[in-house]
Amino acid sequence: MLWTHSALSFVPHCRSDSPLAGETPILITGDLDQLPQDERLMNLSQVVPPGFSRFHSLIEVVGREAADRNSARDRVKFYKDRGYEVRFFDLGER
Repeated sequence: MLWTHSALSFVPHCRSDSPLAGETPILITGDLDQLPQDERLMNLSQVVPPGFSRFHSLIEVVGREAADRNSARDRVKFYKDRGYEVRFFDLGER
């Protein structure tokens, strides 16, 4: 299936403990302490990631379900209460 998409449709990714982690732009992990970079974090969980503040930017992915949106509202409040700038982008209609 990978070959049915354009060359720019696929972003290389691997687990953070992979031998290829040093040369792969997207790392997947549940442990932020072991990441070799601190540029950008994409949070796919429903909780504030511990150690998120070391990253230059944080992207929160929010689903359409009420539970996803409610937990996202709690995280946004957490970030705003601590002085972080929060911007919203709705990519659902693309």
